[in-house]
Amino acid sequence: MLLRIRTKEGMHRVQVETGETFGSLALKVASLLKIEDPATIAMGKEPNPSTAAAVAQLADKTIDSAGLKHGDIIYVSYVEPELQNNVDIPDDTQVKQDEVDDFLEKQRGLIDRKKDLKFCRHGDNAMCDYCMPLEPYDVSYLEENKIKHMSFHAYLRQLGAAQRSKNSAAPGNNLPPLEEQNFKVKEPCTGGHAPWPEGICTKCQPSAITLQRQTYRMVDHVEFSSASLIDSFLNYWRSSGSQRFGYLYGRYEPYLEVPLGIKAVVEAIYEPPQQDHFDGIQLDTPWEEEAKVNQVAAACGLVQVGMIFSDLIDDGTGDGKVVAKRHVNSYFLSSLECIFAAEMQRRHPNITKQSITGKFSSKFVTCVISGDTEGNIDVKAYQVSDTLTALTEAEIVEPSRNPSVMRVKDSIPHERYVPEVFYKFKNEYNVVVKQSAKPTFPVEYLLVNVKLDFVTNGFPHHPSPLFNPDSTFPVENREGVAHQDMKSLAKCIQAAKGPEELKNVLDDFHVLCFIESTGTFSKEEFQQLCQLVTSKDGDISQLNQLNGWNTLEMVLKEAGGSSSAGNHTAAPTNVACRHCTFNNPGGNESCEMCGLPLSG
Repeated sequence: MLLRIRTKEGMHRVQVETGETFGSLALKVASLLKIEDPATIAMGKEPNPSTAAAVAQLADKTIDSAGLKHGDIIYVSYVEPELQNNVDIPDDTQVKQDEVDDFLEKQRGLIDRKKDLKFCRHGDNAMCDYCMPLEPYDVSYLEENKIKHMSFHAYLRQLGAAQRSKNSAAPGNNLPPLEEQNFKVKEPCTGGHAPWPEGICTKCQPSAITLQRQTYRMVDHVEFSSASLIDSFLNYWRSSGSQRFGYLYGRYEPYLEVPLGIKAVVEAIYEPPQQDHFDGIQLDTPWEEEAKVNQVAAACGLVQVGMIFSDLIDDGTGDGKVVAKRHVNSYFLSSLECIFAAEMQRRHPNITKQSITGKFSSKFVTCVISGDTEGNIDVKAYQVSDTLTALTEAEIVEPSRNPSVMRVKDSIPHERYVPEVFYKFKNEYNVVVKQSAKPTFPVEYLLVNVKLDFVTNGFPHHPSPLFNPDSTFPVENREGVAHQDMKSLAKCIQAAKGPEELKNVLDDFHVLCFIESTGTFSKEEFQQLCQLVTSKDGDISQLNQLNGWNTLEMVLKEAGGSSSAGNHTAAPTNVACRHCTFNNPGGNESCEMCGLPLSG
């Protein structure tokens, strides 16, 4: 027969057989409602839970003995587990977050203020409301200093203060304050219906979304360790006219210009295989050698901190000016680029002890090289909001043909559920209004500006790059412009006249990546090589103790066709071109100046 089961989630139907016990019925109800502990179930004929009997008292009794008939209602209640039991909160000792986060968590974080000569009436050893330190999230301080987004750790302090105030009457709730947004249909659902996509209810469907500008940012500043990084990256566009894409490798450090700020220091740009065009780029992610390149970066103490791409068009005047495409009246990042940035941020989560899942948001940045309103080449840095990352993961939005707007997808029955999406703005009467984001909304609601002034603050005042900024080794994957091979490496090494010059040759991220790809070094030996060439006091003579280096020397000797790679006492013989008289290094087949053959 069929019994109707009434719970706080609604009405459900359960098929039972003659002679079946209440214990068996409880197991069916637990399976239907996804109840973790069936022993907490209580059943009764009345809606009042106080009259219900625990399943332990009814387990051996048959349903027939209770006088129940086909279609009768049984009222069921059960105990839901607490939030702490639902969420797998990682142990702090198991979460290995960035060193900069560990450092900033221990900092005082308060903004010191000097004694106000106008309002302060106390001595030098006292303070009042006019001179007492401010919290790093103080709204008036942020507005006064034109800080559009507070730092991540200032945001954490703000959440902590709010949580302490809320739980002051109920101490002991030490749950991490961060939880990532999720706009997917909740699965499994306890609503008693068929699982999604066959069924959906108000319990499992996501709520309406109101887009708001993100108040915090994970990275406050991007700094390139050397101007040659940008110059070398731009050389491809200058020589080919095509756009270029690269991954940024560096580290995170405290940024003192913002309370509890973080900056990404870029030490190298790696250019993966790509198809370049004058108006765009095609590439595969992840690319085949990504794991190996990441291992080289790790051996040098670096991580992947972001990506960079160019969007440059010469204005045709011959003055070196470029077309200004990205500005306040067009867009800064197109909707397609925003979706790509969201996907890359999702692949590079920020590990933190302050999140229920052990991760929250991302420190991955996106840099764009394009023209400013004056026609100069400029670099800008961005992140996209955590809301966009969640919208993308839930497949709610997609790029639009108009680069300045994002499109909201339509719901498809039994395939895709898209909740209502709204955004707020001030109309012509300076009144805040709420408008539906369907079918499109401005991408500016999804952007987080990261400070990077290419002219003044994009580079350090006292540069000390990790790698040699004057390296001449070709950059990888530049088809038709330069090519990496054993011969080009042998040429660079054989041109070194002594240990210091040899160290300068090897102190190049592109050289180290190429050497790693040859497979001549073991993992341990390659780490020693990276430490020797990147350390300021590294003794380059220790290379001779590495079997991998001795093997590489033999390979380079054959590739170079001349003296050993370890002989750095004499410079190679120069050869003058008979066409243009330019002095070329020995071993060249063609002139580096005019390109004509040196022999014949």
